[in-house]
Amino acid sequence: MIKGFLFDLDGVIVDTAVFHFQAWRRIAQKLGGDFTEVQNEQLKGVSRVDSLKTIMKWTGATISDEEFQALMELKNEWYLELVIQLSAKDGLPGAVDFLHQAKAQGIGIALGSASKNAPLILDKMNLLPLFDAIIDGNNVVNGKPHPEVFLKGAEALGLAPAECIVFEDSIAGVQAAKSGGMTCVGIGTPDILGGADLYFNALGETSPEELLRAL
Repeated sequence: MIKGFLFDLDGVIVDTAVFHFQAWRRIAQKLGGDFTEVQNEQLKGVSRVDSLKTIMKWTGATISDEEFQALMELKNEWYLELVIQLSAKDGLPGAVDFLHQAKAQGIGIALGSASKNAPLILDKMNLLPLFDAIIDGNNVVNGKPHPEVFLKGAEALGLAPAECIVFEDSIAGVQAAKSGGMTCVGIGTPDILGGADLYFNALGETSPEELLRAL
């Protein structure tokens, strides 16, 4: 029986993924290169360290450890300049309503995100009180596709992995959910998110009640 919902943040609840893309692209250009939106799919759900390592491979750049740390901090500054403008109206279609419906039905709600800015984003959107647990980049050692973030989310809710549904929009996130023994709802299409159990373009296409019936 499903008792808990574990949500990724970017691309599932709010579209800050475009903010990440814009900030990382500026970093790539600073390194003398560039990358496309298609390539950006490989960065979704991935930690800041691993994202920068990937961009360095794409650009062929070689930098010192000090420069690496400085670029990560710079990326975050550029990203936060965009994040501080967020409000509840910026939720993806149906996402805010879905969260409120799940809360009203007594379903445990946790966040499982690589973002270290997750609490700030949820606060800006007035969604923080809906979450029973927040597991983000500050709480995990292993980034997705390792299942640590979702396993810790289930544990924080006091649930077994089989009692949880994960909502994800990234390949790495789907892999993390499935390797953790959880049902996974892909927010996107099967051609991009192969391996999920169900697919919707947005949370607004279903409701917690309808989803649980379908499963």
